[in-house]
Amino acid sequence: MTVSYTLKVANAKFGGFSKLLFRWKGSIYKLLYREFLVFCLLYGFISILYRCVLNNTQQEVFERLARHCNKFAKLIPMSFVLGFYVTQAFQRWWGQYTSFPLPDNLMMVISGNVHGTDERGRLLRRTLMRYANLSSVLILRSISTRVRKRFPTLEDIVEAGFMTTDELKKLNHLYSDFNKYWMPLAWFANLASQARKEGRVKDDIALRLLMDELNNYRSKCSMLFHYDWISIPLVYTQVVTVAVYSFFMFCLIGRQFVKPEKPDEDKIHLDLYVPIFTLLEFFFYAGWLKVGELIINPFGEDDDDFETNQLIDRNIQVSMLAVDDMHQNLPLLEKDKYWVDKGHSYPSATMKPVFMGSTHDMRILEDDNEEPLPTPKTQMLAINVWPTTNKVKKQKNKNLQQCLCCRSKCKGERSRLEQPSKSSIPSPLQQQHPTIQHVCQDKLLGSPETMGQVNQEQ
Repeated sequence: MTVSYTLKVANAKFGGFSKLLFRWKGSIYKLLYREFLVFCLLYGFISILYRCVLNNTQQEVFERLARHCNKFAKLIPMSFVLGFYVTQAFQRWWGQYTSFPLPDNLMMVISGNVHGTDERGRLLRRTLMRYANLSSVLILRSISTRVRKRFPTLEDIVEAGFMTTDELKKLNHLYSDFNKYWMPLAWFANLASQARKEGRVKDDIALRLLMDELNNYRSKCSMLFHYDWISIPLVYTQVVTVAVYSFFMFCLIGRQFVKPEKPDEDKIHLDLYVPIFTLLEFFFYAGWLKVGELIINPFGEDDDDFETNQLIDRNIQVSMLAVDDMHQNLPLLEKDKYWVDKGHSYPSATMKPVFMGSTHDMRILEDDNEEPLPTPKTQMLAINVWPTTNKVKKQKNKNLQQCLCCRSKCKGERSRLEQPSKSSIPSPLQQQHPTIQHVCQDKLLGSPETMGQVNQEQ
């Protein structure tokens, strides 16, 4: 069964992950302890051979060999090779999980669009869902070892109730060299068309919705089959495996505690019998390889593999409940708690400040020592972003005519009121009506209100 520890890490606290280190089921210790024991035994055997069996001349040769192995073993790019491989394996693992065919969408569409509370309508809905579940059982039986052990033959599927004897005969009668998991889905499509002719499916839109959900379900079954068929290239898997095992084979010799090459190094040399850091390195790298080995095919019988049998039982039970017992089985309609009370009284646990944006409560404060700069009052000209139409052209022509009339009146008033001395004292008309030329420009360009009305008329 899949090992779940989500509740243990619901809240981040001191030493939260340390509690998970002592679990055995689904742990790295369970996967790696055999290889770890073999590595420790081989290392101990070579160490005893070096210390107790070899003579001085042979020890010197072994020491040169150990230094050589330790020097060139570091050239193997362990982190890069393992990291990329496990990343690809994890993406493949998650893609297989999301491709698992779940009948939830299909059963909702069948329950809402295949009508009839009589025996015929009930038989149609249950048979449609049984065909869908039969297709997933056939595809999982061909890729999952657990499902294969549960249904070793097609007669076992008939005995379990996913298929009738007549359907088994039709399945065996059709000869094909390839997997025939798609046949129940073809029966589904033909039966849906028959339900449309009988009027159980009201219109073609409902039939189209049924077929769309069927195609989505079929594509997931097909994707599972292709995941099982097309694996990560064997070449890359071999490269990773050879890199890890060859690296630690060299470490068996290169990480031995031999005599230092220079006499001055005796002061800092430690002769330890247990290579603690080498064992930790083996635990990390070999455990990383085991993780890739675990998730590359999640349809086996490991602790963290998918519970395919449990998913099959869940799908058939839930889908039959949705299309049979839940069909047209509605609770009584009642007024809700907030029918009259418009101010909803939420529970006290949810009464928290609502996030309105990071600048919602910002206050702009002016420095008392500095005088506020005057804001320039510039005249805003209306800009039309829409293409010019006939109405806009007529409006502009009308504004242009009014502006020309204003200009002629302005020239008459100026010639009558201006003095020959051309003094800089403004005339009474200019004091009462300033910026006459600006007003004309506003009429020519159009004010924002005028342009808004023109845009609304468009």
